[in-house]
Amino acid sequence: MTDGGLVTVSGVWAPGAAALLGLLVLFAASLDGVLTARAEGHVRGGYARPWTETARLMRQRRRNTLEADRPLWRIGGAGLLVASLLMVTVVPLGDWTLFDLDVGVVWFNAIDVFIWSFVWLAGWGANSAYSLVGGYRFLAHALGYELPLMFALVAPAIAAASLRVGDIVAAQHNLWFVLWMPIAFAVYCIGVVAFSVWGPFSPAVGTDIAGGVAAELSGVDRLLFEAGRYALLAAGAAFAVPMFLGGGSGPLLPGWCWVMLKTALLLAAFVWLRRRVPALRPDKFMEVGWMVLLPAVVLQDFVVAIIAVWRN
Repeated sequence: MTDGGLVTVSGVWAPGAAALLGLLVLFAASLDGVLTARAEGHVRGGYARPWTETARLMRQRRRNTLEADRPLWRIGGAGLLVASLLMVTVVPLGDWTLFDLDVGVVWFNAIDVFIWSFVWLAGWGANSAYSLVGGYRFLAHALGYELPLMFALVAPAIAAASLRVGDIVAAQHNLWFVLWMPIAFAVYCIGVVAFSVWGPFSPAVGTDIAGGVAAELSGVDRLLFEAGRYALLAAGAAFAVPMFLGGGSGPLLPGWCWVMLKTALLLAAFVWLRRRVPALRPDKFMEVGWMVLLPAVVLQDFVVAIIAVWRN
């Protein structure tokens, strides 16, 4: 079905979208393995780490803790992967998309809020002190990044006068939004890294609290949780492409190739920055989020609104 230049494909293509997300997860995990190997002093190796770690966790027994709320614990551990799959359903891959929603931007932001619940449930359900502390650390980080992220998503919607992702792509025909919304793009990227519990926002799974939220996760549960973190990074990078990077626009190659290429490049940057930025204390980041990021991105929205009104 065609709607506004995008082809809304049948649900039978959903496994294809999941497979593409899986390829991005494998790419991110392999790159992270290579960078980890080099950080440990190994010149070669690292590419096979995702496979060896998957095999190890598949053989490992599930850990059970006393008085654990197992249903909530399992939902929290697997929820990140589910959230990432729901996020990519509104990402246009060239000329087609799974769901061309009129409120695609709101959909993405709503799924992002669900991540709060999943990480918290993973920490709460284990009935473990370390897991609980990790859950609280994530919530503190979330209070600092969520509002700035929401206003960062608003900027492209204001410029395109639409919450539909396809309209936002079309509005970048002459100029990508990243070029005149750099603050919104930077804040958005910070939000993606944060809701993926990644890099400077990894104190929720910190070694000082024995792994925090993931302290009691093992076997398949640990595998799903770690895959979910990579998948959220990939989904966030993919959504940045239609929002700020022109979607499938580019010379020579078909649109879907440009979407995948841009996504892979941004995803690689997220993975590379993991060890380049120190961990941020939740209380300090909350101060930065509310006192620096939020005013900056609101000012960005104000400037975008003025330009949008002037253009019309």
